[in-house]
Amino acid sequence: MAAETGPSAGEYIAHHLAFLQNHAPNNVVDFSVFNFDSLFWSIVLGALTCFFLWKAARKAHAGVPGRFQAAVEILVEMVESQAKGIVHNAASRKAVSPLALVVFLWIMLMNAMDLLPVDLLPVIWQGIYSATGHDPHHAYMRVVPTADLSISMGLSVAVLLVCLYYNVKIKGLGGWVHELFTAPFGSHPLLWLPNFFMQIIEFVAKTVSHGMRLFGNMYAGELVFLLIAMMGGAFSLSATGIGLAIGHVIAGWAWAVFHILIIVLQAFVFMMLALVYVGQAHDAH
Repeated sequence: MAAETGPSAGEYIAHHLAFLQNHAPNNVVDFSVFNFDSLFWSIVLGALTCFFLWKAARKAHAGVPGRFQAAVEILVEMVESQAKGIVHNAASRKAVSPLALVVFLWIMLMNAMDLLPVDLLPVIWQGIYSATGHDPHHAYMRVVPTADLSISMGLSVAVLLVCLYYNVKIKGLGGWVHELFTAPFGSHPLLWLPNFFMQIIEFVAKTVSHGMRLFGNMYAGELVFLLIAMMGGAFSLSATGIGLAIGHVIAGWAWAVFHILIIVLQAFVFMMLALVYVGQAHDAH
């Protein structure tokens, strides 16, 4: 019945997985293509994260903290304790710890967009798109930035740049270049090229796995929510339709509760790996 009055399951999923973007000529994928929905939501949530942290810092006082301040202090202490165990340079931690806290909260908020009803913001966007005289079927909107590979990989590349910065800052440019060619196999001239290629492979592997881990988990979660949403879309006044609607409510609730763990865990894992990689940048081979 749903297939007769609306899009098919494949069309529904394909529409929800399409980005609001500028298309390159002849649909050629290149670096001039931007996913505007992912950029918009990631920037908004990043600004919201900074606002809340600024609000907590502004209200901080030596007396008995309120619930909001206490919650932020718990997060700060948690991140600081993790940073102390990994990054042993106290001067570096003054910048690394706040950065890790922002990364954790920012990614957690971006992941949490998955808990919104899958059709809520896309339908609102379709209404806005239609009101401006455009075809609502071409109104694309994805609201989970971390389910976009470009955002997840962009975050991991940013962590790589921070690691390169601390490699140069802690070891000096000459010391880091020397390490690139003498570790891990030794300083013999015949081992310089193997050492260099191993170092490059390590940087690439860490960066790719860092971003892909976050993307894969959030993309899979998004797909599950879409499949559950289609169960509700199949509602009809029949035993099968009512059963699917009931299953939609039960499965949606169960997956949302379980997904809360994934949301927090993936943000924590990304933050911890960032701390580990920055900590490795401080270690000499």
